[in-house]
Amino acid sequence: MRWVATVLFVLLFSIAAHAQTTPSAQPKIDDLVRLLQDPDVRAWLESQKPKSETMPPSAAAKSDLENWDNQTRDRIHTVISALPRIPSEIAAASARTRSDAISHGYAPVMAIFAVLVAVGAAAEQLFLRIRAVRFAKAPGAIAAAGAKLLPVVVFAFVIAVIFFAFDWPPLARIALLTFLIAFVAYRFLSVLAAFGVESDRLLRRARLFLGILVFALAIRSLGEPLGVDPTVSMAISYCFSVVLLLIGVEAVWRTSTKSRVIKGALSLCLVGIWVLWCLNLKGLFWIGLYALTLPGILKAVGRSIEGAISSEDGSRQNRVRSIFLVRGSRAVVVALAVGWLAVVWQFNPSSVAHQDPTIAAIVYGLLKSVVILLVADLIWHITRAFIDDKLQTFSADPSAHGGEAASEHRIATLLPIFKNALAVFVLAAAVLTVLAQLGVQIGPLIAGAGVFGVALGFGSQTLVKDVISGIFYMLDDAFRVGEYIQSGSYKGTVESFSLRSVRLRHHRGPIFTVPFGSLGAVQNMSRDWVIDKFMLRVPFNTDVAKVKRLVKGVGAELLADEELAPFIIETVKMKGVEQIGDFGMEISFAFTTAPGHQSVIRRRAYTMIRDVFMANGIEFATPTVQVGGEEKAAAAAAASATATAIKAEQAKAAASEG
Repeated sequence: MRWVATVLFVLLFSIAAHAQTTPSAQPKIDDLVRLLQDPDVRAWLESQKPKSETMPPSAAAKSDLENWDNQTRDRIHTVISALPRIPSEIAAASARTRSDAISHGYAPVMAIFAVLVAVGAAAEQLFLRIRAVRFAKAPGAIAAAGAKLLPVVVFAFVIAVIFFAFDWPPLARIALLTFLIAFVAYRFLSVLAAFGVESDRLLRRARLFLGILVFALAIRSLGEPLGVDPTVSMAISYCFSVVLLLIGVEAVWRTSTKSRVIKGALSLCLVGIWVLWCLNLKGLFWIGLYALTLPGILKAVGRSIEGAISSEDGSRQNRVRSIFLVRGSRAVVVALAVGWLAVVWQFNPSSVAHQDPTIAAIVYGLLKSVVILLVADLIWHITRAFIDDKLQTFSADPSAHGGEAASEHRIATLLPIFKNALAVFVLAAAVLTVLAQLGVQIGPLIAGAGVFGVALGFGSQTLVKDVISGIFYMLDDAFRVGEYIQSGSYKGTVESFSLRSVRLRHHRGPIFTVPFGSLGAVQNMSRDWVIDKFMLRVPFNTDVAKVKRLVKGVGAELLADEELAPFIIETVKMKGVEQIGDFGMEISFAFTTAPGHQSVIRRRAYTMIRDVFMANGIEFATPTVQVGGEEKAAAAAAASATATAIKAEQAKAAASEG
C-alpha cells in the first residue's frame, strides 16, 4: 500500500542518514520520528490510502452516481448564477478586442469583418458574371451545384487571401478568423440545406437554425481567447440552446403536415434531446439526434445524388454507377456519424463506456459493426446491380450461334447461381465479423456450423442430391438459360435457376419447377444446329430427276431470302426415294438450321414446293379405291346364280334319298 511504502521509505532513509550523519543532525532525526508517531500524522497517512482498495463495487457505483448528480447540480447552479454576468462579460471582451485593434492602428473588428465580407461578395459577383454562360450550358444538377457552391468557394478564397496578407493584432486576429470561418461555414451549410430541403418554409427555418448554431459555436470558441469567464461561456451556450430548441419545436408545428399526435411526439423528442445535452450526456445526446435527423438526411442525400445522375444524360442507364453513388453517399454519411460518435465517447472520460471495460468493448464493437454492415450492404447491392445489368445485356435469343453467343448464354446461366451464392457468403461473412467485433469467439461457431452441416446433410439427402446434381449440370454445361430442353415428361425453355431446381417454361405456357435430382438424362434441343427431315409422296410415274431439279431451285430461293438466310446452315435438298408405298413413292428431303428456326423454314419450304409442283404438273400421291365396270358385274351375277342352282339341286337330292 502507498502509505506503508511511504513510511518504510522514510524510515529507511532515516536509518541511512543516521548511519552517515554527524551528531549535529541527531535532533532533526528525533523530531522526524516524533512526527511519525503523532496520531494526526498517522491519520493523514491513512487517508492517503487508495479508496479503490477498500471500497466495495456497490459503494464505487454509488459514488459515481453521486458524483454525476453533484456535478449536474453544480453545473445548473453555476449556469443560473452566471446568467446576470453575461452582458458585462461580453461588453468587457468586446472592449478588449476593440482596444487591441485600435492600439495597433486598425479599425474595430466588426468594421474589418464588414469590409472583408464586402470585398468577398464583390469577387463572387464578378465570378458569377464570368461563368454564367458555362453554367447555363451544363446539365441541371451540375449547373445548380456550380452556381451555388463555386461562388462560395471564390468568396472564401478571396477573404482568406486578404486575411493572411495582413499581420493582425492577437485578439483581433482570433476574433476575425473565428467570425469569418463561421460565416463561410454558414453559407456552405445553407447551400447544402437548399439541396436537401424541398419546402421553402422549412428551408427558411433551417437556415435560421444553422445561422444561430454557427454563431453560438463561434461565440463559445472565442470565450477563452478573449478572457471570458468559462461559467459565462457555458451560460451563453445554454441560452443559445434554448433558442435553437424553440426554433425546432416551432418548425415542427408550422411546417410539418403530420397529425397533432406525431407533432407532439417530435416536440417531446426534441425536448428530450435538449435535456440530454444539458445533463452532459453527450453519447446519448448524439444517438437521439441521429435517430431524429439521420433518416431525413439520408433521404435528402439520396434524392440529390439521384437528381444529379438523371440530369447528366436524361436517364439512369448505368444502374451500377447510380447505386454506387447513392448508397455510397449514404454510407459515407452514416460512417461519419458513427465516427463522430466514437470521437465523442473517446474524449468523454466520464461516460459509462470508459468506466466498465465490458461496456466499452460492446459500445465500440457496435460502432464497428455499423461500418461493417454498411460495407457489406454496399458490396451486395453493387454486385447485384452489376449481375442484373449483365443479364439484361445478354442476347435473349437462345438460337444465336457462335462462340461469343455461347459464352454469353453460359455466363447468363451461371450468374444467377453466383448471385445467390454471393448473397449467402456476404451475409455469413458480415454476421461473423460483427460477432467477432462484439467479442464473440467465432472459431467454435464455425466448427459447430460444420458439424451441423454434416448432420443436416444426412437428414436431408434429397436436398443435397439436388444441389450437387445442379453443380454437375452446370459443370457439364448441359443447358443454359433460354434453351429448350426435354427430360422425361418435362420439357420447355429454361427461364432461371436456383441452388436446387430449374424453371422450365412449356411452349403452351405452364411453368415446371424441376429439382435437379429429378432431371436425369437431358435432351437439349437448342444447341449448335438442327437437322430437319420430311417426306412427300408422289405418284409412281413421277420424274424423280425433275423433282430434284425443282427442289434445288426452292433451296436457292430460301438462301436468297434475307429474313431466313441467316439461320440456314444447309438449305433444302432432296435425298432420294425413301421407299415404294401402296399408292406412290416417298421422297425424303432435309435441311440444317440454327436451333429454334427449323419450324419456320420447314413451313416456308412446304409452301414453295407445293407452288413449284403445281406449276410443273407434279401431283401428290393420294390413296384411291377402284370399282369394276358392267361386264364384271354381269359375270359376277351369273356365277352367283349358278352357285345358287347347284345348292338347290343338292338339297332336292338329299331330300329324295331321305
